Amino acid sequence: MGNTDSKLNFRKAVIQLTTKTQPVEATDDAFWDQFWADTTTTVQDVFALVPAAEIRAVREESPSNLATLCYKAVEKLVQSAESGCPTEKEKQTVLNCTRMLARILPYIFEDQDWRGFFWSTIPGAGRTGMDDMEEDEDDDEGARPLAESLLLALADLLFCPDFTVHSHKRGRPDSVEDMQSLDSCEYIWEAGVGFAQSPPLNYIHDLNRTELLRLLLTCFSEAMYLPPTSDNSILNPWVTFFCSTENRHALPLFTSLLNVVCAYDPVGYGIPYNHLLFSDYREQLVEQAVQILIVTLEHEGAQPYRPPSPSSMEDQDSSGPHNLFVNYLSRIHREEDYDFVLKGLARLLTNPLTQTYLPNSTKKIQFHQELLVLFWKLCDFNKKFLFFVLKSSDVLDILVPILYYLNDARADQSRVGLMHIGVFILLLLSGERNFGVRLNKPFSLHVPMDVPVFTGTHADLLIVVFHKIITSGHQRLQPLYDCLLTIVVNVSPYLKSLSMVAANKLLHLLEAFSTNWFLFSAPQNHHLVFFLLEAFNNIIQYQFDGNCNLVYAIIRKRNVFHQLANLPSDPASIQKALQKKKKSPDAISRTSSQETVSMEGSRPAVPAEPGTLKASLVAMPGIDKLTETSQVSEDGTMIAVPQTEPPRTPEHSCPAGTSDTESISGRDTEDVFYTEAEMARRRLSSTSTTISHWNPKPDWVLSWKSKLPLQTIMRLLQVLVPQVEKICIDKGLTDESEILKFLQHGTLVGLLPVPHPILIRKYQANAGTAMWFRTYMWGVIYLRNVDPPIWYDTDVRLFEIQRM
Repeated sequence: MGNTDSKLNFRKAVIQLTTKTQPVEATDDAFWDQFWADTTTTVQDVFALVPAAEIRAVREESPSNLATLCYKAVEKLVQSAESGCPTEKEKQTVLNCTRMLARILPYIFEDQDWRGFFWSTIPGAGRTGMDDMEEDEDDDEGARPLAESLLLALADLLFCPDFTVHSHKRGRPDSVEDMQSLDSCEYIWEAGVGFAQSPPLNYIHDLNRTELLRLLLTCFSEAMYLPPTSDNSILNPWVTFFCSTENRHALPLFTSLLNVVCAYDPVGYGIPYNHLLFSDYREQLVEQAVQILIVTLEHEGAQPYRPPSPSSMEDQDSSGPHNLFVNYLSRIHREEDYDFVLKGLARLLTNPLTQTYLPNSTKKIQFHQELLVLFWKLCDFNKKFLFFVLKSSDVLDILVPILYYLNDARADQSRVGLMHIGVFILLLLSGERNFGVRLNKPFSLHVPMDVPVFTGTHADLLIVVFHKIITSGHQRLQPLYDCLLTIVVNVSPYLKSLSMVAANKLLHLLEAFSTNWFLFSAPQNHHLVFFLLEAFNNIIQYQFDGNCNLVYAIIRKRNVFHQLANLPSDPASIQKALQKKKKSPDAISRTSSQETVSMEGSRPAVPAEPGTLKASLVAMPGIDKLTETSQVSEDGTMIAVPQTEPPRTPEHSCPAGTSDTESISGRDTEDVFYTEAEMARRRLSSTSTTISHWNPKPDWVLSWKSKLPLQTIMRLLQVLVPQVEKICIDKGLTDESEILKFLQHGTLVGLLPVPHPILIRKYQANAGTAMWFRTYMWGVIYLRNVDPPIWYDTDVRLFEIQRM
């Protein structure tokens, strides 16, 4: 009964606030305390009892009341942070203020006139209970903006003994631990990087931390309400301040978040169905922790777009603010720390793949997209970590789950962002020689993947999955084809023995991409053929001995290479090919004959359920802007080479903006940012015109046809085809195993052209990818936080939310 009363009283207070046209005095504590004095409201109650329309009404009609409500809630948090929350009532007040602010903040961010409110100074903010005389003596403190007071209070409260951390005091003397002198490095939440003790699990502490982190994430979400821009100098002022030296808890908090994520084991004690019997509060905490981490690890290097307060000016040098979270991440250097982080991330990424004989018996986590962004940032900011990952075959524990996610999401348009992040990580890894070498390890795991069964290596798995994405993924994955084939080219010089299944997949792709109509129908399509030929050349020149399956597949499909060499370039043939395109179905989706049995336990990839929400993404830059070409010298070092291949004609270069449509020819734009919705509109208006605008000319065809790298393969065919034919006639062979045996012991030493230098296209960061990551990351966070729905129905501008 009391519970109903308290909710009723809370609702009455909200109605009072929204109906009062006169400002309520800040000193009227009896009125303001109604919002946080109660003990029985949950965060879901607060979201239900404070409707969006009423928050907007207060914002428009009685702005001073909204301002006072925010100020009073922050004031309560500051007071509690100073006192250390000694009483249960005070702890409840903190939670209620936290929930109230998490409800209101998005509505402050969505209004441009209000956005600066938290960065303005309010007389006496953080100096409650003191008169004006004392305040003037310490003017700096009095001038602290509300946002800074709030962030510092939250940081303090995240290390508040008996509230969010385990108290070290024995016997509980009368005095609570002094919050100002407390060394939070002794209270790190979990053992791991830089901290050896594992504090006892306390689900109440986990719940309280989760509530505070939710508010922190809401503070950082101001980024969602600014339109996408390629200007990387605009930083999030909330993140900038929180990750600065002003936050004395920055190091222990960064360590706590990282350790809590990497130490989490969702399977727990291995009891089947345990997740159905009791709630796992640690999982909620881990989700919030990984989201806070990826948001705070945005790149630094620019000034925040609001001047910091005078109090925070002193510590800043002229080079701009320093993001301590990025700094700490980049300075992790002990092997055991790398091992802890890598094993933790691999365990969590592999979790949804685990199969047991009891259906639904293990807990499956849902935050793999955030984990992939965290792994990306680790590799990006800490190059030693990247080298550690590639030093052993542990990298395959990251590769297999990524390939699983890519294969599983390929038919689902709501997961196009997941496809991109997975491919980017593989592109980054493929720029390092060790990755190609590691792929030769035999693949023997039992992963439930909807791909053909094969016996082979991790390289075979990679190629089979990439083939599946290209041949049976949805249309909007076309911009990723370049990336997928670049990864294959990067690893190709190191692949020792492709299976027959993988070899046939590569030849099938070449066959599909080298049809006349496909080559002529868009200005960039021929690049895909260049990538595949380069991969074949690398394997023939550097790994001929072990690759009899690929050599055999090339011999069987030799007509494809002959057709490419004799590609017609006269106007009549070009027009005839383009006419054929209009009639024929998409040849790329023809599946090859090997697709028979799929791996055990697999389910086919399915499109999103109708009604699924998805966040739009900005367009990705083209592969030439994503990568930098390096040549591998004889001693293994990389030398950057000016990018000339594949040939590009200036009047038809592909704009970055054409993310999920065919290239719009004739518009060469460096960094065009379109949301997916805009792209869809452009696609509708330009589907017919794009193709009609694109008019391939004979000189264009000749410009790249003359550069097709066919010499090595033609020489191989010239030498081996007569030999294979002779064996077949002499021995009356129809069995390919005999031919393979012959090819296995054959050699082309001295017969092939001089080996070409190995070219590796290494990922390079740019403004386009930085912006893509920001929209992707916030889109994921928006869609993952549905209980309570923090940002739902607010006017976000960084992306659009669409219903499938």
